[in-house]
Amino acid sequence: MLEVRDLVVRYGEITALHGINVSIAEGQIVAMVGANGAGKSTTINAISGMVKRAAGEITFRGEPLALQPQQVVRKGIVQVPEGRRIFPSISVRENLILGAYTIRDRGLQERNMQRVYDLFPVIRERSNQAGGTLSGGEQQMLAIARALMSSPKLLLLDEPSLGLAPKLTLEIFRLVQDLHQEGLTILLVEQNAVKSLAIADYAYVLETGRVVSEGHGKDLLDDPVVKRAYLGSVN
Repeated sequence: MLEVRDLVVRYGEITALHGINVSIAEGQIVAMVGANGAGKSTTINAISGMVKRAAGEITFRGEPLALQPQQVVRKGIVQVPEGRRIFPSISVRENLILGAYTIRDRGLQERNMQRVYDLFPVIRERSNQAGGTLSGGEQQMLAIARALMSSPKLLLLDEPSLGLAPKLTLEIFRLVQDLHQEGLTILLVEQNAVKSLAIADYAYVLETGRVVSEGHGKDLLDDPVVKRAYLGSVN
């Protein structure tokens, strides 16, 4: 579905990605884990067109992926950014409507609205509140719901559990699994390596802008080298 080949990204004189390769098959959860500064968010931002590539190629369903973010969204690739970035001064419903800006079919917009309300009952309850009045967990749910409003084919989740309490983190991971069971393809970028690898069909471990290990999620979870370096365990 999505292929990243020899991707290089630089910020000034600093090289953030050193020619990485990533492949995402349709219907998979693919996890990308690693420490802060490993290049996870840079990778997802490059796919979204938010950062410029210095070299490399990204293709989606066999076609070169456009570099402009709005064109990427129209192709069906939607990112839930780190830090949620909802619009705090407008209502929850208005946030959701903005998420459907690429869809001209009003009937589809309304069906998507009902779908996200069914997925997130708390979002339905808070639909008339300003986005900024929601709790951190509710804002994360709103950010995911807003992304789903555009009927994505590939959902890019950048640190969805960041800053959330353990109970809410479990809810977010359950939601990711539910969306996957519905057939949605997901790229999950997370510092929570244990939970990410446990649900991933395939995973990549990044270190200083390079892929240092890859494989089935549960295989990496049991790999002693990955355990020692990234999971804080030598058992």
